[in-house]
Amino acid sequence: MGKGGRKKGPKTTDRKPKVRDVFVGQPFEGLAAEPELIALREFVPSATAKLTLSGSDKKVTLGTVLPMAAAAFVRSDGEAFIGMQVQTRSSDISRDLGRALKWVLDAKPGDVLAVPDTLSEPGEGERLQDLLVAEAELEVELHQDFAWWLPEDADASGEVALSLERANSAIMPTERLGTGSYWVLAGEKAHLRWVRPEPENLLLQALARLSAAGEIGLGEGSRYAGSFRAHGLLVPVWDLDTEAHAREWADGAAQLGTRLDGALKSLDTEPLNAAERRSRDGLIGRQLTLR
Repeated sequence: MGKGGRKKGPKTTDRKPKVRDVFVGQPFEGLAAEPELIALREFVPSATAKLTLSGSDKKVTLGTVLPMAAAAFVRSDGEAFIGMQVQTRSSDISRDLGRALKWVLDAKPGDVLAVPDTLSEPGEGERLQDLLVAEAELEVELHQDFAWWLPEDADASGEVALSLERANSAIMPTERLGTGSYWVLAGEKAHLRWVRPEPENLLLQALARLSAAGEIGLGEGSRYAGSFRAHGLLVPVWDLDTEAHAREWADGAAQLGTRLDGALKSLDTEPLNAAERRSRDGLIGRQLTLR
C-alpha cells in the first residue's frame, strides 16, 4: 500500500526500448570486398558492382550514388540497386546498407527507399556480413556518367533528370588500377588513392621501409603525399604528373604493390632500423581520418 492507503499502479511495460547506436569503426571487416566497398563509399564517383548474396539468387547491383541520393531503388525494368553514398546514416554503415539490401529484395519496379530506417531497433541479420558471401570480391565497373540510373533507351525527366544532370557535372575522371586502387584527376592535380587491407601499424611500417630505401614512389613524376583513414583502413595517396594518363601508371602501381608485399613479409623477421623508424614517424605526421 502506498501513502494514504492507495495501491501503486502496475508498472508500464509498453515503452519502446532504447536503441544503442554504437559507432562501428571498421564496418566492412570480414568481407573480402572491404577495400572496394570503402573506395566506392568515399571517392569513386560513378561505378556499379553486382553483389553475391548468401542463400539467394536474386540480382542486386551496388551503386556509388543513386538518383536523389536514395538508399535503394528498383528501376522500371526491375533491376534493383542499393547506394553506397547516402547522406544520412547511423553509426554502423554496414547495418544501414544491410537494411537497404533487405528492403530492395522485396521492392517492386519504381519503388524508392529515401534512407534506411536507422532509428528503429536493429534486427538480426541486417548487416552486409549477414547477407553477402564473405569471400566474394567485387567486379567494379566504372562509368563516365550516371546513365545507368535508367534502363537502356529510356529518357530522364522531372526530378530524376535534374538529379542526373547535377551528378554528371560533379564526376571527376577516374580509372581503376587494381583492387582498391584508383587514379583520379581532381582539377589541377592527379592522385592515386589505394585502400589497403592490412592493419594500419603493419602497413605504415612497410611504407616506412620503402620510404627509407627510396622505393615508395610509382616512378618519375610521382610523390607520396600522405594517407587518410577511412572506415578502419589506411588509404595511402600519391600525387601524380597530370600530363600522364592513368594507364601510364599501371605498371608503376603494380611494381609498387610487389615491393610493398615484400616489405610486409620482411617485417616478420626484420624489425625497422633507426632510419626506417624515422621514416615511419614522418609518415604518421601526414595522416587524416575520415569517418
